[in-house]
Amino acid sequence: MEFTPRILEERAQALQGQLPPVPVRLAVVAGSGINLVLPGARKLFKLPYHEVFPFPVHNLIGHTPTLSLWEVHAHGVLMFHGRFHLYQGYSAAQVAAIPRLAGLLGASTYILTNAAGALVPTLQPGSLVVLSDHLNLQGTNPLLGEWGRWREPVFPDMTHAYDPELRRVALRLAREAGFTVEEGVYAGVLGPSYETPAEVRMLAQLGGTVVGMSTVQEVIAARHFGLRVLGLSLVTNFAAGIATKPLTHEEVLEAGAQAQSKLATLLLALVQQLVAP
Repeated sequence: MEFTPRILEERAQALQGQLPPVPVRLAVVAGSGINLVLPGARKLFKLPYHEVFPFPVHNLIGHTPTLSLWEVHAHGVLMFHGRFHLYQGYSAAQVAAIPRLAGLLGASTYILTNAAGALVPTLQPGSLVVLSDHLNLQGTNPLLGEWGRWREPVFPDMTHAYDPELRRVALRLAREAGFTVEEGVYAGVLGPSYETPAEVRMLAQLGGTVVGMSTVQEVIAARHFGLRVLGLSLVTNFAAGIATKPLTHEEVLEAGAQAQSKLATLLLALVQQLVAP
């Protein structure tokens, strides 16, 4: 069955009837090997993705595909654990279903996290990068066809795809937490193979700071919907040519697990700040 805006709207309406009556303020998406919780918050609702999205959900190592709703300061925070990737065979519209659903459920801010490889040798594994921009090298766009006509504008401006004020808040909170976070550009590639050393050199010359296989389709769709976007990359490895050993998905998951406490600290501070009364 074709995935259309009408189908997503109907699914959002059905979900709205299941959710507890708290006003949703923001949505958070966790990437590979990143398991996020909100200490002190109250979990109100949880559903596996196959009961949330109106298309088949494929399993992926490192993801626990669930949607949960948390209450923070009497406001709702949607937590999406796991995302969809083009390399799994999803369409761009299906990859972008998460931010669109979040918007339909009331979220006005979209915070995404991902695991990424460093394109520059100064970024050590375990580092955090606040995304300031991206390179869409995935060969597609979530606004193709009727999805672009679904909402205005048909040709959305992407000058401030990653909200400048949210970036400033993230950098300030990181400093207050006692660790350094850099800003950088996310190079979004198709995958699932990792990049060659020549491709890594090319991406760095194009202005990329980190590289990954997600994020850009979600951000384009979120901005088209009118959501404010903040992107946080957890550097889990050096990209090929910078790394001294072959890359594996297990390495990404292990590094993500070891460093995610830093990300969780920043994320909790962000949520508290953004939903503060």
